Amino acid sequence: MRFSPLVDRLAGEGTSAWNIHYRAVADRRAGRDVIVLSVGDPDFDTPAAITEATIAALRAGDTHYSDLLGLEELRAAIARRHQAKTGAATTEDNIAVMAGAQCGLFVSALCLLAPGDEVIVPEPMYVTYEATLQAPGARIVRVAQRPENGFHLNPDDIARAITPRTRAIYFATPCNPTGAMIPRASLERVAELAKKHDLWVVSDEVYATLTFGQEHVSIGGLPGMADRTVTISSLSKSHAMTGWRMGWVVAPTAFIDHVHNLSMAMLYGLPTFLQRGALVAMEEDLAEVETMRATYQRRRDIAATRLNQIPGLRCLTPDAGMFMMLDVRGTGLSAGEFSNRLYEAEGVAVLDATAFGPSAAGHVRMSFVADDASLEEACRRIAAFTRSLPNIAA
Repeated sequence: MRFSPLVDRLAGEGTSAWNIHYRAVADRRAGRDVIVLSVGDPDFDTPAAITEATIAALRAGDTHYSDLLGLEELRAAIARRHQAKTGAATTEDNIAVMAGAQCGLFVSALCLLAPGDEVIVPEPMYVTYEATLQAPGARIVRVAQRPENGFHLNPDDIARAITPRTRAIYFATPCNPTGAMIPRASLERVAELAKKHDLWVVSDEVYATLTFGQEHVSIGGLPGMADRTVTISSLSKSHAMTGWRMGWVVAPTAFIDHVHNLSMAMLYGLPTFLQRGALVAMEEDLAEVETMRATYQRRRDIAATRLNQIPGLRCLTPDAGMFMMLDVRGTGLSAGEFSNRLYEAEGVAVLDATAFGPSAAGHVRMSFVADDASLEEACRRIAAFTRSLPNIAA
């Protein structure tokens, strides 16, 4: 039987990167002594106030159809947060609640892009971007960022990539996998380019609350950008709610109108009782959120301190998030060889960062979603494996 060409566009090359993670999870379930640092699933529980509000709504029978764009109260709470952070006038009419940030990314691609359009994406980029942006037939224009610059965005690279076919610029700040944030000056330059060439900007800001001392700037809050920016976020990482699939987009009302039509054909709304829990997350400043952020920062410092001492390894210390890029080029191994041989020898699962784009060749991505003792042990095992390599001095 024949399938649509769409299925081939959805099978991006980066999807194979998860094989080592799936293997590690299976081995852990089977009782093998493994440490899984290959995915960004927080090792914290969802804050109790959120869970209790959700349970109460469920018990109260809040299980019927919801508004296609999300509960009005939740959208209003998201709008207030966004306006307070960015200064851009925002109401519930600018918000659509999505089944996680990934759904928001996919919806943005379907609403903004057409076959033949070019989309500029700084690389390394999250692995799902490839399939997401290719789904409507758009062509990704990869703009490689350099490890020597910590994979931070160079706006001049964006400018050189723009052509008459360019439709949008997509990026994540902070970035997964690098943890690099785009500073205000760089965003202002990107905003100038977007206005000059009449481009959309889609800003993935899932990790915006998990910053380590630096200012996070949202490009949608810059002058003249609210009407051409789609800001995407979620509660998955900030509130340890990956399985809840609770995200949103902030965008011009015309875009939200199109999302409404698409939701009618696809999502048909999200469970209302889950949105009641999300409302608590948006309306209350929960102490657990800051605890998680501070914990990831401490774990970053632990990993960087331990691994930077090892010949052949170099940590690219992240600005935010729960990941760190580890430069393994000094070991003489490719990133794929390093990650596979490390797992075989020591049972530590990290991700070959080449999955995030060719510019990440020679790097692996490790996460901070293990307790301090497990992370210390993982660093010890990584060090032992690296020192066992023939061209590394003990």
